[in-house]
Amino acid sequence: MSVIGAVVASLRPKQWVKNLFVFAGVIFSQQLFTPLFWPALGAFALFCVLSGSMYLLNDVADAEKDRLHPTKRFRPVASGALPRGGALALGIGLLVASLVASFALSWRFGLVAAGYGVLLTAYSVWLKHLVILDVLAVAVGFVLRAVAGAVAIDVEISGWLLICTVLIALFLAVGKRRHEYLTLHGNAAAHRPILAEYSEGFLDQMIAVVTASTVTAYALYTMSPETVAKFHTRLLPLTLPFVLYGIFRYLYLLYRRQLGGNPSDLLLNDRALLLNTVLWMLSLLVLIYAPWAR
Repeated sequence: MSVIGAVVASLRPKQWVKNLFVFAGVIFSQQLFTPLFWPALGAFALFCVLSGSMYLLNDVADAEKDRLHPTKRFRPVASGALPRGGALALGIGLLVASLVASFALSWRFGLVAAGYGVLLTAYSVWLKHLVILDVLAVAVGFVLRAVAGAVAIDVEISGWLLICTVLIALFLAVGKRRHEYLTLHGNAAAHRPILAEYSEGFLDQMIAVVTASTVTAYALYTMSPETVAKFHTRLLPLTLPFVLYGIFRYLYLLYRRQLGGNPSDLLLNDRALLLNTVLWMLSLLVLIYAPWAR
């Protein structure tokens, strides 16, 4: 692997799909097809650079433990394809550059971006070693993405939308923990000590709670008087079948196919899940933006 290839791999571009939550503000404020799309796109790009820098720094910090993991040992820093010193310098450089550019875009956006960086740092150093708080921290990271997209274009974001974001993020994070717990078997605690505090049954209970909560929260959001008044349509519940299928498909892949260790890869590689997500988004756009749907 070339140095450039190692750097690109370490930035984890496939993980940038998580930063699509930045577009929640511009989509649900009905500003997607206005000039406000461009600062939203800039916010997305900055979060990609920011998250990429944090991935690099995290790989440097976790290089020794990653070598014990069946798949993470192939990461460029853990495998030695990318020197730790070079990865550290590049990570710091990208972090500083992304934060400076974030404050240049908007001081409020800069504060959220800085908070996101602090959260990821706290997660790498401390929070990932605390049971339950480790997955909650991941969920907060998704919320900060959505909030960042809203403040970048100076619009409000629905509390319902933030609740749904927290719940779907918890669903993915707990599913990932379950996959790690079962995949690593007896070496789980050696790679990620906090896994010793979990059990398969406990993780299954957590998944059951967040699954039911996610579906309920989304259904209530689509039918709430606030949502109906904002979008001037009562048809948003028609998107609920896509949400149900997406969750059930993910659970199928998690429990029957023993997948789920990398939610981003799963979304991009599973055609049924990807197609369902695209159809859900298209249906939302039609119902929110098309005049005849109101």
